[in-house]
Formats: sequence, structure tokens, C-alpha cells
Amino acid sequence: MKQTSQQQMRVWGMSCHLSAVGAWVLIIYLVIIGIPLFLPLNIIAPLIVWKYKRAQYPWIDFQGKESINFQMSLTLYTLIFIIISLCIVFITGGLALISNSIILLKLVLDSLLTGLFLLTLFALLLQLFVVNFAAMKAYKGEHYRYPFTIRFLR
Repeated sequence: MKQTSQQQMRVWGMSCHLSAVGAWVLIIYLVIIGIPLFLPLNIIAPLIVWKYKRAQYPWIDFQGKESINFQMSLTLYTLIFIIISLCIVFITGGLALISNSIILLKLVLDSLLTGLFLLTLFALLLQLFVVNFAAMKAYKGEHYRYPFTIRFLR
């Protein structure tokens, strides 16, 4: 009976991490079929698992906080990048209007679009790799701390 309880605890700890990847898959699918959705499902999914099981197992409390902190940090970094990109677009657009240089505007917008695509691809691949690594560690019963994470929940 004790072994089954430990196994369940590790599986739920792993679920805290993998639920965020499942949420990203859902978000990408919705965008592909044409439903623009900006809900932080990558935060909500681990939050549901964490809230549901944290009182039952202290291990899940740690894993859930770690997963939510990483997802919140990743979302915050993405929003900061979007804000900086919008500022660059507005500044460049203003300069292009003043100087009547459509070529400058096209160059900057193309560069930003390429940069945004590459950054998004990098963030998704990084998240996929790091979250899977954390999930494997959680299943083995080992502690793992995500890199570049702001500790919102302690």
C-alpha cells in the first residue's frame, strides 16, 4: 500500500509539470484552427493539479509551486518581449512616417517578425526540454529547480 501511495505521489508531481506542456499543445491547436486565445493555460493547468493534490502530498506542493513559478516567469518574459517589440514598432513607424521611408519600416517589421518567430520557437523548445526533464526528475523522486525562474510562490 505504501509503495502505491509513493507511486501516485510521484505521478501527480510529474503531472504538475506535464500539464503545462499539454496546455501549450491546446493553445497551439486553437490558434491553428483560427481561435485566437490568450488565456494563460500554461499556468492554469499546473495550478489545478497543484490545488487539487497539494494538501494530500507535500511533494506535490513543492513540484506544483516550481512548475507554476516557471510558467509564470516564462509568461512574464514573453509579455516583456512583446511590449518591447511594440515600442520598437511604434518608434520605427513614426520615424518611417516622418522620413517617408517605407523601406525602413518594412525592414524593421520583417526583422521583428523573424525575431519573434525565432524567440517563440526557442521558448517552446526550451520549455519542452526543461519541463520534460523536471517531470522525469519528479517521477524519480528528485528535486529539480527550473533555471531563470522568479519565485512568485514560495
